[in-house]
Amino acid sequence: MIITVNEVNYHVSVAGNGTPLLLLHGFTGDITTWNNVVQHLKGTYKVISIDIIGHGNTDSPNDIDKYDIERVAHDLMLIMDKMSIEKAHMLGYSMGGRLALSFAMIFPKKVISLILESASPGLKTVKDREKRKQSDALLAMMIEDKGMGEFVNYWEEIPLFSTQQQLPEEKQKQIRTQRLANSPSGLANSLRGMGTGSQPSWWDKLGELDKPVKLICGEADGKFCEIAKEMQKKLPNCQFTVVQRAGHAIHVEDPEIFGTIVREFLSAI
Repeated sequence: MIITVNEVNYHVSVAGNGTPLLLLHGFTGDITTWNNVVQHLKGTYKVISIDIIGHGNTDSPNDIDKYDIERVAHDLMLIMDKMSIEKAHMLGYSMGGRLALSFAMIFPKKVISLILESASPGLKTVKDREKRKQSDALLAMMIEDKGMGEFVNYWEEIPLFSTQQQLPEEKQKQIRTQRLANSPSGLANSLRGMGTGSQPSWWDKLGELDKPVKLICGEADGKFCEIAKEMQKKLPNCQFTVVQRAGHAIHVEDPEIFGTIVREFLSAI
């Protein structure tokens, strides 16, 4: 279905019945990247997958202000209101994890629990944020100047996704096809508006988040496992799981284990 808020048409998919669970994909992803996980969860939960602005079948407007992560969090709140959802569990991966955390910090009363896969609260210093904004701007220009084919070639080779090269060839083709289907301008503007350098840092406010939080990272993703360890120290109600033989995108690499971790966490709340 399409739900329009703040002049943006969001593509939303719903499966199953029960307590609402919102799924937020990562950069270059879309709702289809959750398909296997949804199969594990729809029997118990009302699973709501949303194409984030600039991705999938959601609009890719030229107005970069519409991609501001706090503004997008507000869009999610309006989508929930239009769907008559008072509160929900939130599950976000990477960029979607940063969005889910931002949503929880801004609208805590709308959140039952928070599951963050390979996510961060942002960068701690202004210097680090400015440096990241510059690198994201260069990457955005690459997408616009070189096209999606060359960008996806580059994206597939970054160390963060090295473990995906061990997936079956057919699965790798599916991932590539999905990435290529995204809007070049949507991805470029997403980097400029929702990149890690553009979002606020939530590090100093993590102690205020009293919701149950589950942090998940892959054993091979050392950077985000270290971030999760540091986050766990600051979050008052937090569990942390490291998935063996997995990298950044655990839900893609091993959806059965990932779905089991999520289901067990939610069932205990």
